[in-house]
Amino acid sequence: MAKRATQGSPALLRGAPLGRERRAAAWLGRDWKVALPFVLPLVIIMAGLIFWPFINAILLSFTTRNIITRTDQFVGLRNYQLLWRDSEFRSAVGNTILFTAASIGCKLVVGMAIALLLNSRLPLRNLLTGLMLLPWIVPEVVTAMAWRSIYDPIFGGLNPILLALGLIDRPLGWLSEPRLAMPSVISVNIWKGIPFYTILLLAGLKAIDRELYEAAEVDGADALKRFRHITLPGLKYVIVVTLLLSTISTFNTFGLVYLMTGGGPGGATRLFSILAYERAIIGLRFGPGAAVALSMAPVLGVFIVVLARFMRQDPAGRERESALDRALDWVGRGVGLLLDLLFLPLEWLAAGAVRLLALLRGGRPALSFAARARAGLALRLLLLLPLLLFVLFPFYWIIITSFKTDLQIQQYRSIFWPEPWTLDQFRTLLFKTAYLTWFRNTVIVATASTALSVALAALAGYALARLNFRGANTLTTVLLVTYLLPGSLLFIPLYRILVSMGIINTHLALIATYPTFLMPFATWVMLGYYRSIPPDLEEAAMIDGANRLSAFWRITLPLAAPALLSVTLFAFTNAWNEFLFAFVFITSESLKTLPVGLQLLVFGDIYPWGQLMGASLLMAIPVMLVYVYAQRYLVEGLTAGSVKG
Repeated sequence: MAKRATQGSPALLRGAPLGRERRAAAWLGRDWKVALPFVLPLVIIMAGLIFWPFINAILLSFTTRNIITRTDQFVGLRNYQLLWRDSEFRSAVGNTILFTAASIGCKLVVGMAIALLLNSRLPLRNLLTGLMLLPWIVPEVVTAMAWRSIYDPIFGGLNPILLALGLIDRPLGWLSEPRLAMPSVISVNIWKGIPFYTILLLAGLKAIDRELYEAAEVDGADALKRFRHITLPGLKYVIVVTLLLSTISTFNTFGLVYLMTGGGPGGATRLFSILAYERAIIGLRFGPGAAVALSMAPVLGVFIVVLARFMRQDPAGRERESALDRALDWVGRGVGLLLDLLFLPLEWLAAGAVRLLALLRGGRPALSFAARARAGLALRLLLLLPLLLFVLFPFYWIIITSFKTDLQIQQYRSIFWPEPWTLDQFRTLLFKTAYLTWFRNTVIVATASTALSVALAALAGYALARLNFRGANTLTTVLLVTYLLPGSLLFIPLYRILVSMGIINTHLALIATYPTFLMPFATWVMLGYYRSIPPDLEEAAMIDGANRLSAFWRITLPLAAPALLSVTLFAFTNAWNEFLFAFVFITSESLKTLPVGLQLLVFGDIYPWGQLMGASLLMAIPVMLVYVYAQRYLVEGLTAGSVKG
């Protein structure tokens, strides 16, 4: 008996850990041990640099700084109560709402028009599509500098054009007159946002079954009726997602408006994000500044939650219509009504022209089929031409101004052509300014932050797509919400955290914080692409003796190369163009990146437009070359990641 008990003890000892492992697997998921090293770095960064700063911002908004004791004192909701009696805050909120509503409304109409034209039969359609997408890849600082130069009342290019057309009778100060400043920056935001609407709406149009249009045409429906009854219902999902994404990003605009007007003149373009910066960073009133930033958080939270739920649900798999579906259906109907009102005059005009031609020809068909096709093509090109000029003119202005002499710019002669062509601006820029230093800093920060973000995203995306562990679905949703969380809510607490860590005003400050907006989107795309890869190959490798990490490294990661390249390009481009964090966290001239450093070329009210346009051109060229070289991979990776994810 004793012998049997002695022999049974090791089995009991071995069974205890086995039971604990089974209970842990039942609670944490079958693959939790394997998933832990894959997702832990992502969770640490999200917790330390996104969620803790957000909580810190909330706590900070309940305090105010005591000048005498130099400590933060708790004041409860007083900062928020004071805001609603603050005329500057009310004005900033009104400006933000006006800026957002006007921008997204115009971008929807213009983007829809361009998408419809590009989806029709056009010569050189691929080239025209590429040209229309150019504003998307241009750095924000380049956009601001180019349009600021165009708007310049003395040396700009807009006033001479409008004077020649007889539309104005005197040069206007587009950014210096309060009544013109807001419409001017809204126009630039529309220019910058057109490609985003165009590419998403164009993708939605290509997904609509062509047979529906053919059947409607056989039944006698004209183009605008087909648009109303086929195109708009087919684009409902795309329109709602595009509007929500655009609303969130436009509502939190900072760099574009700040670079163009600084919030002026007289606060005419001061948005709530600019006011938060002025209160917290310039005025060192962190509590009131955080309250300004967080005062709009509930509004943004509604948009973020709706968008996250809408993107996570599967329309084909729903059996019951939810309240969200009904609300979004009403939004879709409202957008459709707006577009109907805008395009209805065109329908009446086209129908009237057809009837008039028929009467003139004695009731015979106005035009033959071939003639109608040629007339339709001519009309589409005629409609596309002004939009194309609007998109391309800033690029033309940047190029010609870069090759002008300072004397030609100052004498205001040969406005739209260099006489003579010269490289003086580039020589001055490269050898007499710190441009090369800013360029080197940008390369260092963009490369390091991109490498860190993509590496962690590749690991985390794989775990979320392949491994079974508790909280995977929640983490996937949190990733989307995190990506949508605006930087305007985080830069104040991040600034204090970086100061306490002693890394403020260093490249490490940017390398550590850039993954907060690079990594969530990269992980989301990689997750979708991993799901598109059959798991059979990995399972076969593991049957042959490979472990999970080896199968990921040797099998899955090489197959995910298109998505890996696309997120690398996306991350590098966003890091290259980033302005807000670099502007707030870096103060030394020798450490500044290009988006911030270009401002140092301006001396008071003196703008060296030749150097600024030359710097803008040099800054945009690397991004444009990368985009042209890897366009196919970028589209393939992002499409698979976003659609299948």
